[in-house]
Amino acid sequence: MARWDQGEGSAIPEWFWEAVDIEPQCRTVEVEECDVAYRLYPADHKPGMLLIHGMNAHARWWDFIAPQLNDQYQVAAMDLTGMGDSDYRYRYSGETYANEIVAVIEDAGLGPNPLIVAHSFGGYMAVKAANLFPDRFGGLVLVDSGIRHPDDPAPDRGNMWGGQGKIYPDRETALVRFRLQPPQPCANDYILQYIARHSLMPMDGGWAWKFDEDLLTTLTETERQPEEYMSLTLPLGVIFGADSESFSHRMLGYMQELVPNEFPYREIADAQHHVFLDQPLAFVSALKELSAELRS
Repeated sequence: MARWDQGEGSAIPEWFWEAVDIEPQCRTVEVEECDVAYRLYPADHKPGMLLIHGMNAHARWWDFIAPQLNDQYQVAAMDLTGMGDSDYRYRYSGETYANEIVAVIEDAGLGPNPLIVAHSFGGYMAVKAANLFPDRFGGLVLVDSGIRHPDDPAPDRGNMWGGQGKIYPDRETALVRFRLQPPQPCANDYILQYIARHSLMPMDGGWAWKFDEDLLTTLTETERQPEEYMSLTLPLGVIFGADSESFSHRMLGYMQELVPNEFPYREIADAQHHVFLDQPLAFVSALKELSAELRS
């Protein structure tokens, strides 16, 4: 891809360029009359892995992660509808998202027992999919995603998942306004720049972010229920940021009470909610280690 560092390449590690320079296959599959876009990194005769993004994000958040997993897995990264390059719907629901997850797995040929790796909101939808299709997945890795302890206050969804969309007069103005949701700093500015550059679309003479601004107001069946975690029988793993404000040791303990089987977890130092943006190499190492444990 075109590099934007303009001679300051030393500030951006070479592993990043090597990863994002790898071109995946861009595909779509129709689910309930909408096209679901995904990016596929083929690897014949290797087990499948599906990467699922968080709220208002998209598959390209994984561009610098997926190629690093391709030595062990055939990897796909999907856009849930209403986000990225997938179609928008009049209504969104947890059941529909579960159907999209299964459809991408089948269309991509990820095999009968793929591993699902899902961040934040994507993790909630992956848990719902695992409840609806308990025999379809080989394992689930939740990335800074879980269910809050009942005594903890409910988070502000607007603060967690961002507000309404906005049209900017030009691409450059939009790029400097890119922010993570929930808000957090990230030392790897080159990663934020990359994601921002692939998060915009032309609209009405200006530029807008690639998500449906009506998504939150039309979204149903997404609340996390204890019963859904109590019903998880597939191999489960958890990765979370040590400094995350969205995932805590109390949440981890509550999940350990709910999930019927013991599950491994990895805590990434110097990482917040967006774990794989804060510590991408540590995340890849932890994910490979955890994945091998789940598949053993």
